[in-house]
Amino acid sequence: MEKISTLTIEEKEYFMKEAIKEAKKAELIAEVPIGAVVVLNGEIIGRGHNLRETSQNATAHAEMMAIQQACARLDNFRLEDTQLFVTLEPCPMCSGAILLSRIDEVYFGAYDPKGGTAGSLLNLLEDQRFNHWCYLESRVLEEECSQLLKTFFKALRQRKKADKQKEKENSEKD
Repeated sequence: MEKISTLTIEEKEYFMKEAIKEAKKAELIAEVPIGAVVVLNGEIIGRGHNLRETSQNATAHAEMMAIQQACARLDNFRLEDTQLFVTLEPCPMCSGAILLSRIDEVYFGAYDPKGGTAGSLLNLLEDQRFNHWCYLESRVLEEECSQLLKTFFKALRQRKKADKQKEKENSEKD
């Protein structure tokens, strides 16, 4: 049985832009800029952005934050008939949470070749051996999602290089 998208291109772009806004919130606090939103009947019921560094919690991924907020809003762990938008391909943990919360449709922007489990390393979300599987669509506003990450990591590398240079200069003064 094949699943299909229930959204228009305009809706997909609108909700991905909302996920991008979440990613930018993460970036403002020096977190890796990844954002997510959960949508039900055209309304955002959960928002989240990466908070791993801030919280020192390995599970504080954007998808997990958005799913937790959506579950609290509905007072139900079952998020049937919902869509998840995330700027980066979900990891194994997030893919598991997506399946366990029964999200119907997943849309992501950029692929994660080192950790993605929605097509890069494997595809957990469309694996019909599970009791639940999702409609999956990639590359929604891919360039914008990808550029956020590239810019963030380029700046991080430059900061580390500058810090190393300062450290070297300080040690030469001593």
